[in-house]
Formats: sequence, structure tokens, C-alpha cells
Amino acid sequence: MSRIGKKPVTVPAGVTVTINGNEVKVKGPKGELDRTFSDLVTISQEGEEIHVVRNDETTESNAQQGLTRTLIHNMVVGVSEGFEKKLELTGVGYRAQLKGKDLDLSLGYSHPVIYACPENISFEVPDNTHITVKGISKEQVGQVAAEVRAKRPPEPYKGKGIHYEGEHIRRKLGKAAK
Repeated sequence: MSRIGKKPVTVPAGVTVTINGNEVKVKGPKGELDRTFSDLVTISQEGEEIHVVRNDETTESNAQQGLTRTLIHNMVVGVSEGFEKKLELTGVGYRAQLKGKDLDLSLGYSHPVIYACPENISFEVPDNTHITVKGISKEQVGQVAAEVRAKRPPEPYKGKGIHYEGEHIRRKLGKAAK
């Protein structure tokens, strides 16, 4: 049995969960999320806890049990607290600023890079070398942060580019290392 899948998901106060077969809707103070899950598991709510039980003993249903429980937990946390990813810009002349809701990046190209803000996501730029991506969907926050990072990924020789806060960039020695 999946160690993660057998743990119940605790629903905090102020969050309502509606289960209709394998469709789960979670509504909280930050917003609303809904998702349809696999038929290999059964989702039930008992009081303030959500339980995910697999229907048979196959490996696929075991994997789906852990996945479903984690996705429901992320939905509950997202609508109650939200998620955020922090990015840093390293390099001379590399900076970020907000233009309305969109992100305007100067990344050493001959033109500014504009990243349009998707729905349910917000950007914060506390200073011109730090970006915070915030939202209620963990999946969407991670995807947007990865797309922003892909505009200029960190390079191994000088370390210039956009990287996650706390990310270690493996450095290489140049030609002089011979």
C-alpha cells in the first residue's frame, strides 16, 4: 500500500471540498480549483478528512492512490495558503520589472523580453534582480517559473542567467584551466 496514499488529507477551516464521483472541487479564501481523477481509486470525505482508497491491488492503482492524495493535498493547500517560487537574475544589466501585470525582462538580448502574466498567477518584483511567482495551483506556479527561467537559463562559465533562489549552478573552468 502506498505510504503517502493511505494518509488522510486534513481540510482546514474555511475550505470546502465537494466530491462528485472522481471529480473533486476545492474552494477556499484564495480561489477555487477542480480536477478529475482516475477510476482506479475511490475518494471519500469523512468529517474534516479526505481518504483515498484504491479499488484493487494492482501496481497502477497503488501509484494512482499516492498521486491522487498528493494532488488533493496540493489543491487544499493552494486555496488556503497559496504557492510561490522565487527566481534570481544574475548578470550585468540583467533586470526585471512589472509592466501592468506582465513581466518585462532585460536579459542581455537586443530587445526586452515580455512574459505575459497567465490567469491565476501573479508576479512580484521586490527589486530588479528578484522575481516571485505566486498562485493557487502548484503545478501552474512551477510551470510559469520554469518558463521564465527558460528565457535565459544559467550558463556554467560565468553563472549569468535566471535561476531559482538557492539553486546551485555547477561552474566550469574556461580555456585557462588546461
